[in-house]
Amino acid sequence: MSTPINILSTKILSNIQKEALVNANFNVIEADFIKTENKPFELKEVNDNLIFTSQNAVHSLLSHPKCAELKTKNVFCVGLKTKILLSENGFNVDVYTGYASDLAEIITLIHPNDSFTFFSGNLRRETLPQALKEEHVTFNEIQVYETTLTPQKIKDSVEAILFFSPSGVESYLKDNTIKKETCFCIGETTAEALQKITKNSIIAENPTIEDVIEECINEYK
Repeated sequence: MSTPINILSTKILSNIQKEALVNANFNVIEADFIKTENKPFELKEVNDNLIFTSQNAVHSLLSHPKCAELKTKNVFCVGLKTKILLSENGFNVDVYTGYASDLAEIITLIHPNDSFTFFSGNLRRETLPQALKEEHVTFNEIQVYETTLTPQKIKDSVEAILFFSPSGVESYLKDNTIKKETCFCIGETTAEALQKITKNSIIAENPTIEDVIEECINEYK
């Protein structure tokens, strides 16, 4: 049996996710480089359609006492897992895409006269709000969760790093450097955060944790 390959996940994986890597002969080092927390918010002036670009925003809204009142509205979201979470909790998901840029395009081209409320976090990207502003789409934003960076020094040497968000990249780089490691990224925006740091990054076919893991396993087969 060949020596296991040291790999770092910048978020703590589930047992099933970790097992897939261990079975493929990886030695997994894992740490959460970001922390997300729900924040208190008021549900007022909510428009006809709701936008979610992360599961964190959905979880935060679900904990609000008036959450049920919004289930009559149509939802536009980014990410399959976000869509599943919304559907399982009784929301009607009208449109879902893999990336915020694709969602922005659908809204501005097909729904330019509708109104939207975007449930967001403090470190959200400008992609979607910027596109809606430029096309004069009516929308407001309610911040429902906060992401904080939790940087830490990784002492072990690793061959590969799994990244799941641009803020995860930012947090990792505060106390660590990237030299020859292969970086596996959940999506294009995460890879963009590494653009000036390394040419050695691979983007998962679909923006899910499982796809990042699969990409990594295939690369080292």
